[in-house]
Amino acid sequence: MQEQLEGAPLIKPSSTDHPLYEAVVDACRTVYDPEIPVNIYDLGLVYTIDISAENEVEVTMTLTAPGCPVAGEMPGWLADAIGPLDGVKTVNVEITWDPPWGMEMMSDEARLELGFM
Repeated sequence: MQEQLEGAPLIKPSSTDHPLYEAVVDACRTVYDPEIPVNIYDLGLVYTIDISAENEVEVTMTLTAPGCPVAGEMPGWLADAIGPLDGVKTVNVEITWDPPWGMEMMSDEARLELGFM
C-alpha cells in the first residue's frame, strides 16, 4: 500500500461535471444491499464514479463489512445497473477496503430511513 500523503484525499474525486454523472448516480440508487433497506449510494458504499471522455465508467466502492455475504455479487449488480445507460461505453466496478466504510458515510436520507436521525 502506498503511503498516504498529508492533505491528500482518502477517496479519488468523482467526475461530477460529466454529462452522464447524474444518470450513473441514479442507476447506483437502484442497487440495494439485501440486508439493509437503503440503496448502496445513500449508504455511502460508492466512493468514486470516474467517467472518461469516452464514457467509460469506473466505480470504486466498498461494502459494509469484508464478510458481506454478497461481496462477490454486488459489483456485478452495480455494473448491470449502469451498463444499459444511454451513452455508457464500458463499466468497471472495483471493491476497496481503504478507507473502511463507517456509518458517518451515510447520507442524511439513509440515516433517517434507518432511524439514526
